[in-house]
Amino acid sequence: MATIALEGMHFHAYHGFYEEERELGNQFIVDVYVNIMVNIGGTSDELSQTINYETIYLICQAEMKKKRKLLEKLAQSIGERIKGFFDQVQSVKVRVRKLNPPLGGRVDSAYVEVEVKGGFGGETSGGGGGFGRFEDLFG
Repeated sequence: MATIALEGMHFHAYHGFYEEERELGNQFIVDVYVNIMVNIGGTSDELSQTINYETIYLICQAEMKKKRKLLEKLAQSIGERIKGFFDQVQSVKVRVRKLNPPLGGRVDSAYVEVEVKGGFGGETSGGGGGFGRFEDLFG
């Protein structure tokens, strides 16, 4: 088992329960931890045999562009898309932090963390519940 992680991805996005949050936007930080079975990628030194963290970033970027009321929904969507894109995924943990949430006082951040369990070997790479192809990340 190996963990591939991206921490501290910064986005300006338009998520929140209140209309003002969805109009003005806020700063968010996303952390993603993908647990995979180590097979050929751990010994072959070939990017095609593992999970490319650039693709993880692009999935997060695409999901952050979709307005959501709840951070729970946003984090779950990111996890599900990553799980659906890669067949090696055992689990995905996603933490979404909203900086300076509008609560009437100083709060550095609020966050939601979800874990999405995956199956091993059930789908072919690039197929399934998320994207069908790498190009779909930009669609």
